[in-house]
Amino acid sequence: MNLKLQIIIAVIILIGFFLLTNLIRKNKLDLKYALSWILLGAGILILDLFPGITSLLARLLGIEVPVNMLFFLGFCFSLLVIFSLTMAVSRLSRRITRLTQEVALLSRRLQELTHQENDKEE
Repeated sequence: MNLKLQIIIAVIILIGFFLLTNLIRKNKLDLKYALSWILLGAGILILDLFPGITSLLARLLGIEVPVNMLFFLGFCFSLLVIFSLTMAVSRLSRRITRLTQEVALLSRRLQELTHQENDKEE
């Protein structure tokens, strides 16, 4: 990889870090969701600054071409993100169900109290 491409990748990663920190600071992104992107950016930055690591890891894992290892790592990262988002959606779904049930019970209780109040007035 030539130096110009390494510099471009490093600049893009640093801009991404800046955007992530701004989103976290403005409370538009929770830190727990941003951590995976921060770790990914740090990993890409390390592989960008030290390209020999990619070849070494590929040889250790028995992968012929280092680019294939990068695709494999990207696939694994995608699965990790999908799994964590599935867990979050599941948790939120349970919470919405519970809140809906609580609202229904409170609404019924309010109707009963209103009905009792109307009966007393008559």
